[in-house]
Amino acid sequence: MRLKQLFADESAVSPVIGVILMVAITVILAAVIGTFVLNLGGSVSQTTPQASFGFDFDDGATNDNVTITHETGDTIEAGRLSLAASKAVDVDDTKSQVDSSDTSTKESFSESGSGYSSSTMIGAGDVLYAGGNGDLSGQDFRVVWNSENNENSATLSEYTAPNN
Repeated sequence: MRLKQLFADESAVSPVIGVILMVAITVILAAVIGTFVLNLGGSVSQTTPQASFGFDFDDGATNDNVTITHETGDTIEAGRLSLAASKAVDVDDTKSQVDSSDTSTKESFSESGSGYSSSTMIGAGDVLYAGGNGDLSGQDFRVVWNSENNENSATLSEYTAPNN
């Protein structure tokens, strides 16, 4: 038997290792590119808008009201915005329409009867009123944005009503 020749001949190992490395590099490259391409499309429509909302508190005789005004920033579809409150309130785009018949701790800007349809674009100067549930002193209010597929949400502005 030619034992020396068996250990000295390594020509067959090099092409096999080369092919294995090429296949591994191709698979890894395809996975990285596929992940990048699939996530790129989803993240474009899911970016949180930049907007600022102002709050004004109106201490009424029987019912307090909070006026929410879009002050600056991106325009946002009304259907993606909601008002989260620590006490149930009603929302409407007209102050006289706010009442206690349809209150909740999370009210969409496009609730039925609120004046805004879900496709209405809320921009600088647009106003929403919240109230209809007695004393709102010390209550917390947050304007919340929800992504199109409702996977992500973000608080755009927060406010705590003053204690009377």
